[in-house]
Amino acid sequence: MNEFEGKRILVVGGAGFVGSRLVKKLLLLAPEEIIVVDNLLSSERVNIPESSAITFIEGSITDDRILGDLEDNLDYVFHLATFHGNQNSICDPLGDHENNTLTTLKLYERLKTFKRIRKVIYSSAGCTVAEKTFDEAHATTEEGPVSLYLDSPYQISKIIGEFYSNYYFKQHRLPVVKVRFQNVYGPGEILGAGKWRGTSATVWRNVVPTFVYRALKQIALMVENNGIATRDFIYIDDIVEGLILCATKGLPGEVYNLSSGIETSILELARMVNNLAKNPTPIKFVPKRDWDNSGRRFGSPLKAKKEIGFEARINLRDGLAQTIDWAIQNLTFIESCIQKHAAFS
Repeated sequence: MNEFEGKRILVVGGAGFVGSRLVKKLLLLAPEEIIVVDNLLSSERVNIPESSAITFIEGSITDDRILGDLEDNLDYVFHLATFHGNQNSICDPLGDHENNTLTTLKLYERLKTFKRIRKVIYSSAGCTVAEKTFDEAHATTEEGPVSLYLDSPYQISKIIGEFYSNYYFKQHRLPVVKVRFQNVYGPGEILGAGKWRGTSATVWRNVVPTFVYRALKQIALMVENNGIATRDFIYIDDIVEGLILCATKGLPGEVYNLSSGIETSILELARMVNNLAKNPTPIKFVPKRDWDNSGRRFGSPLKAKKEIGFEARINLRDGLAQTIDWAIQNLTFIESCIQKHAAFS
């Protein structure tokens, strides 16, 4: 018997890119029920699979009615809701607060007296704690210092979520495990998913799906600051496996990087995507984003490997190839999601 069989699981943000992939994986593990709460702000209803084991609630976890209907019969909680991402949070700090900071506080306040919960998994962000540098980068560890000068409200809200996780664990013994995502990519990330959130980042939300789409359309990939920035790219199925390991093996109160540990430059990524998608159009170089000081960063995978047995298994080239294949098969739907924001952008 696996540890999710016959269990009741709450996935907040379960219609999103990561959340929906997690829900599909959990369904294979025979839970009694998966409750998905999602306001579809940055996701699509179609992401949620049809299953009698899934109860979908459309709305925000900040809604007192939704919170009040939660019963003390939950075994696992995955808190993946977020206001996606840095640029949208800069445009709308109050929206970020409502959908990042407040979601965490109100959820924990509701769960703090629940007795049955085995684990609460909180999704944080590696960009929050990464060193702000364009010089040589060092792998960010879980114990690294946190700057008091962060680049965006998104980064602020994510670290506040970690602070609240620590508080509710210490004060109320809520068994929260914090998970720091790196740059997650893979099949299922839909450009333009959800509602307009004030900037073009609503559509061009992350670098990998943006590059993949433009390459398939044989449009020039826009590379900022000569592509010297680096990131730690981790495939979606590796992230899902990491979330499950954190739920089953992670220690409450602890934090784990879910990372590949590999530093890849944006220029290298662009060249790889163009090669795989057979895009002949030359790369276009544009200036650096003025707000982004996290130039070079990648996460250390050592603690997660040692303590919960997590290790990223899909290399970037193979993961990109699978992502491109998925995008080709779903291009019509992706373009319909992009097009619905045309009036705003």
